Amino acid sequence: MSLSMLKMYISFAGMIFLFLAIGLILLSRYKLKGILAVIVSILAYIFLISGGLIIFYIVFSGPTG
Repeated sequence: MSLSMLKMYISFAGMIFLFLAIGLILLSRYKLKGILAVIVSILAYIFLISGGLIIFYIVFSGPTG
């Protein structure tokens, strides 16, 4: 597997993390109450931060040949 393909799959994982974060944040704000909402929102923000870092790394690591 080439470096370009590996970066593509890593960026797909980052995008999936960002979509999961959106869904979990909406779920915790509008459907859940109490401690479960706090746990789900913490998990969502962890996905948001990790997805953002992955995309940041892929974008600024430069082109592959």
